[in-house]
Amino acid sequence: MSAATNQTLKESTMPLPDLPWPLLHSVAALADAPLTQIAERLRDATLPYLGSSALVIFTEDCTGRPQKKAGEEEIISRVSIAELDTLRATLSDETPWSGEAELAGSSRPVLALKHASSHALLVLTDPRPTEPENNAGLDWVTYLWRIAARRIQEKVADAPPSYLLESRAASAERIRVTAELTDMHSTTLETLLAALRSSSLDDATARSTVTDLSAKALIGLRTHSDRTADLVKEPVAKAFERLREDLRPLTRYRGIEIEFIEPPLNGRALPGEVAHAARAIVRGLVLAMTEQPDVSRVRTQWDCDGENLLINVRDDGRGALAADAPSIARLDRRVQALTGQLRIDVMPGWGADVFVTLPLDLQVRPAADVAGWDLAARELEVLQHLVAGHRNRTIASTLGISENTVKFHVRNLFKKLDVGSRTEAIALANSHGFR
Repeated sequence: MSAATNQTLKESTMPLPDLPWPLLHSVAALADAPLTQIAERLRDATLPYLGSSALVIFTEDCTGRPQKKAGEEEIISRVSIAELDTLRATLSDETPWSGEAELAGSSRPVLALKHASSHALLVLTDPRPTEPENNAGLDWVTYLWRIAARRIQEKVADAPPSYLLESRAASAERIRVTAELTDMHSTTLETLLAALRSSSLDDATARSTVTDLSAKALIGLRTHSDRTADLVKEPVAKAFERLREDLRPLTRYRGIEIEFIEPPLNGRALPGEVAHAARAIVRGLVLAMTEQPDVSRVRTQWDCDGENLLINVRDDGRGALAADAPSIARLDRRVQALTGQLRIDVMPGWGADVFVTLPLDLQVRPAADVAGWDLAARELEVLQHLVAGHRNRTIASTLGISENTVKFHVRNLFKKLDVGSRTEAIALANSHGFR
């Protein structure tokens, strides 16, 4: 190697001191973040520019886990969907908003930002600039948040089968828990109202005041239950309209004509993970069809029979999709992840006609089959409490053991179930019919 070449290599490998390396490393970490770690990565990225006690992301794209949180446990364990939804409603655009807001059960200073295309919300509690004399910190936080929000959209749009299964199980579990809480508290409040209206109580002022408060609490609880259900379901017409928006660039920039056959307006609402998967499947089919040189027109139709979402995509008669093509195999795996079916009919001169059926309800398993997990009796008890949504402190109190012992059993459960989080353990247990 010549001296000139060696010098050139040395110069090319010299560090570039003028580049903002910490920021670039943060961007790289966000770009590579899985959904389960996006909140932690974003908080690590923002702390050098804007300190905070906690960071919360609220996104309806992730139906199974609409909240992604990092920071102080006292805040992230108590923040509710209703609080986040109320805060987001006050934001009209992407302009950062600072002020006092009700979060985690108390009023506290927050910084809130909304992402335009997905309407995802970022909330930083107790924000404090690391350099008060420099206003650039907020600009960097806004920049990093846009990267994270876009990352969430991309990950959900390209969700693997394992994510879809976990999302469906988590969604079903949240609806079940919310329904139980609603029934329990509704009964309590209705009993309280009956007692306070009793003729045996002569303190009219107290009765009137408490009655009003109880009625408001009952309405609030019902509203919260309805809102939680809305988060995991999407009207079929709205889901189809989002598909139309997703495919609009194809018609605008590639000259492809796409005919949309609308689903019935009164069709059953779709579980969120079904809506996301359906859009991704149709996008994949349309792209596979239009990559063929002789295809310039595609028709897509959705329908609902009350139990299944029925999807039909076909080309204009000159395509020849192969059922064993890699792109079709990937789409078929997504369909199978939701216990659906995909069928392709290809006839020379008639093109390809693809039919997809996605069930709207979880398959009910008759009984739990967990023998293969080789769990000890105490581990089974701990898993049952995890599935019920109990925290370590509650489990310890119920079983009469220490929190450290609970953590020990949880770690063993993760190893035996080959999962990395409580949510994954709960999803796996639910998928095996464990209750």
